[in-house]
Amino acid sequence: MKSELDVYNLDHLKADGTEPWDGIRNYEARNMMRDQMNPGDLILFYHSNCKPPHIAGVARVASEPYPDPTQFDASNHYFDPKSDPNNPRWILVDVSYVTTFKETIGRDVLQDDPLLQEMVIFKRNRLSITPVTQQEFERVCEIAGENPNAFT
Repeated sequence: MKSELDVYNLDHLKADGTEPWDGIRNYEARNMMRDQMNPGDLILFYHSNCKPPHIAGVARVASEPYPDPTQFDASNHYFDPKSDPNNPRWILVDVSYVTTFKETIGRDVLQDDPLLQEMVIFKRNRLSITPVTQQEFERVCEIAGENPNAFT
């Protein structure tokens, strides 16, 4: 999951503990959240809109998907006048903090690693949510000096 460093970062999530991941307004990202994310799944928390963009740590999916209430709030930046409360267009999951890596892992480090060349984030970098394989997750944790099994 990707968030702009200056908008909502891993330190914010650490302070909040658990937070609804609202504001997803891309159908492909929504569908991944709805169809592929399950409570307990681990998340690589990626900071964007910074130099260099980087993975900062790990979070966890903390809920089943449910309607994003911001779509119905006319005063909210994420309001969607076409969304129907009886058939919500946008969903979210709650996300919980797990850990912050001792050192962030820059996008350049990820791209230079032969085991991470096929990460979806390099092909679909505009999406705020992209899938990560188990092997990719383990490799990122290895680069960070973390045991991926410690988070289960």
